[in-house]
Amino acid sequence: MMRRKPDERGFTLLELLVVLAIMGLLAAIVGPQVIKYLGSSRTQTASVQVKNIAAALELYRLDAGGYPTPEQGLQALVTAPAGTVAWNGPYMQQASALTDPWAQPYKFRAPGQHGEVDVYSLGSDKVEGGTGEGRDVGNW
Repeated sequence: MMRRKPDERGFTLLELLVVLAIMGLLAAIVGPQVIKYLGSSRTQTASVQVKNIAAALELYRLDAGGYPTPEQGLQALVTAPAGTVAWNGPYMQQASALTDPWAQPYKFRAPGQHGEVDVYSLGSDKVEGGTGEGRDVGNW
């Protein structure tokens, strides 16, 4: 058998296994918390974006005398709809601002069920209702 010289340094297999076990425990404890924060941050982002779109709709209403029709949709905030004379936009700088954090376009209803207009996202589950990250996020 070969003996180690006193100046040779390294880790034993046991030391490496202990470090891997500690890293595994940390991943098991911290991982779910990180995923929970990621989900709530998407919901919070959607809430802020919905408020921005609602504010842009108010500016549109002041200029054009009414909200965009359901056929025109939220795209009327980015490009002038045909036949609208008093359009003074763009009210949103980028069309990508009309997409929620789950890569779905924001929904728009005029007249709304909760107010004059409803701007909302269906959340991660992409169906009405839901809880947690799957809940609907709207301007109501």
